Amino acid sequence: MRLKEFRIHRVVRFLRRLKLLLAEMYYTPDGQYRKKTVDFKCSVIRAAKSYGSNLKVNGKTTVTNNTVLGNNVNFNGMSITGRGRVEIGDNFHSGPDCLIISQIHNYDDGQAVPYDATYLSKPVLIKDNVWIGSRVIILGEVTIGEGAIIQAGSVVCRDIPDFAVAGGHPAKVFKYRDIEHYMVLKKAGKFH
Repeated sequence: MRLKEFRIHRVVRFLRRLKLLLAEMYYTPDGQYRKKTVDFKCSVIRAAKSYGSNLKVNGKTTVTNNTVLGNNVNFNGMSITGRGRVEIGDNFHSGPDCLIISQIHNYDDGQAVPYDATYLSKPVLIKDNVWIGSRVIILGEVTIGEGAIIQAGSVVCRDIPDFAVAGGHPAKVFKYRDIEHYMVLKKAGKFH
């Protein structure tokens, strides 16, 4: 099936595993005609606030409407929950069963113990060219720097600097990428 235009405004539910390729045609502010493609192989996805071209979704994925996705974003099973803004840059890749939580219960100045029924939004920023391994959990008020790699099974509750390789509970930086080599690949447009 070929679609010329589409818009996802509500939850899209696929009752069985299938592959669906959608393309959205649009004009840029300077009048150029462009096409964004979205490749779904998933069970459930909610529409993001905005997304770039070449979005790939493999596995069960839920994305809130406060999520902004860059170009060439690849999810292999992701759950983004909470009311906080989540911004994911270009060329992002995730392993399966990852979780981003962008809110917490109000426990400091709430009206009940152990917490009240209000939530505090906690934004998450993931910069360009980030790769997170399988079953990574990212908590709110975190920035993951450009080119960072997060080891499988890690819990990210603090900022991770650019080009860092981090892992553990909580995630800690244990080395850095070869920045010179990274920049050569980036300048040459060598993105996976």
